[in-house]
Amino acid sequence: MSVKKIQFSHEFALTDNGQRLDAALAAAFPDYSRARLQQWIKSGCVTLDGEVMDRTRYKLAGTERVEVDAELQDEGEWQPEPIDLEIVYEDEHLLIINKPADLVVHPAVGNRAGTLVNALLHYAPELATVPRAGIVHRIDKDTTGLLVVARTLSAHHHLVAKLQAREFTREYDCVVHRQMVAGGTVDAPIGRHGTKRTQMAVVPSGKPAVTHYRVVEKYLDHSHLKVRLETGRTHQIRVHMAYIKHPLVGDPVYGGRFHLPGQRTEALTRCLHRFRRQALHASLLGLEHPVTGESMEWQAPLPEDLETLISSLRRNRQHHDSQ
Repeated sequence: MSVKKIQFSHEFALTDNGQRLDAALAAAFPDYSRARLQQWIKSGCVTLDGEVMDRTRYKLAGTERVEVDAELQDEGEWQPEPIDLEIVYEDEHLLIINKPADLVVHPAVGNRAGTLVNALLHYAPELATVPRAGIVHRIDKDTTGLLVVARTLSAHHHLVAKLQAREFTREYDCVVHRQMVAGGTVDAPIGRHGTKRTQMAVVPSGKPAVTHYRVVEKYLDHSHLKVRLETGRTHQIRVHMAYIKHPLVGDPVYGGRFHLPGQRTEALTRCLHRFRRQALHASLLGLEHPVTGESMEWQAPLPEDLETLISSLRRNRQHHDSQ
């Protein structure tokens, strides 16, 4: 792993009076994400008028001189790998990727290789110096669809800020159990499950989470939905749909016991048995370009397995309606 020494300073002005230290630093040094600057503050790498300041929420007087003396580690422990990528769009500032199922986004214990990060480092080696190899937001291993990758520090900072400000447009297709009468909104906080620490749940102490959904098509015992995220909590759609008793088809964590509808053809039975991932696809992504400011939007068609599932559900409905 290579390490780059980072040293810079800045004189705050009276107009910065009352600002939080981390926010003021993020505005002064847009090449670095706010999360990275917070980490440096907490690690004692930031001084105000020569005194170490390790409180991110410190309110500035507006006359201080700040100095940062830190180390920037690249992601050298993550090895580039020649893994095929479906690139929907690219320029010198960002990449839009259509992720397949069964691809982990970020390396972790037990998944140090074969991830999207490994693929990105092979395709664009410059991403080794961008936080998380440029990945701005994640989707689950077995969720398919669109995500954005920043190719520069400044683009990463801009996109993370826009994501946090809820200025991305993210729409998903999903298939859930049981018929839905109409669309609606789930506004329920999400946090760690009280006893199952690898799972998320709707809990009073959780972070605000808002999911909007509308019905695309109804089947005998299932529904095809379009879902828009207002927030971006871990497993948000999966948790919220399970919370309102319409879990995603194939969800191994939040879907409950395997369920077959009462009215079904043999073809649908086989299809449901074979569909062993959450039926969720990130089909639309919209954002403001980090450099040009242009509003951009991309769409990804449904993957083959989800198309097959929907077609099978539709044929099953037509078969029984004709009886």
